Amino acid sequence: MTVLRPFRPARLSLATLVVAIAVSACSMGGSGSAGIALAPGLSARMDQPGASLDRVQAIDMINAYRATQGRPALTSDAGLDGTAQALASQYASSGTPPTTPQELSSMKLSAGYATFAETFSGWRNNPADAAGLLTNATRAGIAVAFNGTSTYGTHWVLVLAQ
Repeated sequence: MTVLRPFRPARLSLATLVVAIAVSACSMGGSGSAGIALAPGLSARMDQPGASLDRVQAIDMINAYRATQGRPALTSDAGLDGTAQALASQYASSGTPPTTPQELSSMKLSAGYATFAETFSGWRNNPADAAGLLTNATRAGIAVAFNGTSTYGTHWVLVLAQ
């Protein structure tokens, strides 16, 4: 006689579930296709005047990726956000990528992507940028600047420090 047992899915921690959803959503182009919706702060368009980046959600997505690679979480740093914003504004106004300030561990740049989810996917899918997301940094700042007259419109800067 065969005894049927109720199906019991594997138990996942909330953190593991969030990481899996965030990373899988990005691997689908950040569009949230296949029924997975990104948090509004990750899919909000920054290619318009007055757009406001949700820095907390952006750093959380980077931390979710770092967790999948066994790396510790970064702490959001308001001072580094200010540095990133100054660099992003410079980048948007000049069209020239800024150089990494000496006090930073690393800096990631991007231009042309309208949302953070798209920007993150670009970084994650480029081996050099992906490695930069996994540095030994402990603090992060992120910013975006929009310039409608520039070639790329949106200019993203992520700065990492010890």
